[in-house]
Amino acid sequence: MNQATFLRSILWACLAGAAFATSAQAQDAAAGQKKAAMCIGCHGIAGYQASFPQIHKVPKIGAQNAKYITAALVAYKKGDRKHPTMRAIAASLSDQDMADLAAFYEAQGGGSVKSVADTGAAPAAPAEVAALLTKGACASCHGANYNKPIDAAYPKLAGQHGDYLTVALRSYATEGNPQVGRSNPIMGAQVKQFKAAELKQIADYLSTLPGDVRTVSQSPLR
Repeated sequence: MNQATFLRSILWACLAGAAFATSAQAQDAAAGQKKAAMCIGCHGIAGYQASFPQIHKVPKIGAQNAKYITAALVAYKKGDRKHPTMRAIAASLSDQDMADLAAFYEAQGGGSVKSVADTGAAPAAPAEVAALLTKGACASCHGANYNKPIDAAYPKLAGQHGDYLTVALRSYATEGNPQVGRSNPIMGAQVKQFKAAELKQIADYLSTLPGDVRTVSQSPLR
């Protein structure tokens, strides 16, 4: 078994365990829309910036995989992801709430927005960045052009905000901080191979790729 296959199998086992608790819940996107009031203040504003642990744009979650969104919320609720605001929000959600919200945001991939196939070829990675992506075996889980993961438990990365990806990647390497960090043994081992500047190079390149994820503007006064 090569390294990429080994890492993929172990990471899949971790993610599958995180998502299992809500996988049996029937997803209702319409119900999720009604429950999204606490989300749209950040995720419903294009370019909205958070200030913790450093200034960065909040992630685009429209058209993100529902299975991944669910797994992320479970991780916040369990404390495996330590962002205080997201932990507080996730703690208030039931398994059904998580399933419904995930379905609502995944469904934002429909409509009149151009598909990735219509946006042209993805820019080739500079040689230095390509070497970093190969070293990290990133495509082995996140898939073709980093927009079609091998399983929906993995996130789409293409087109995601580069500053958010940088913060997320660095958080996997953070240990011993009660308010910052993501506990994931495989991702933790992966990011520790790289210098902080190299993680930023990877994140910046991924942000330039055409991808499905987007922010769909929503009014809090619905």
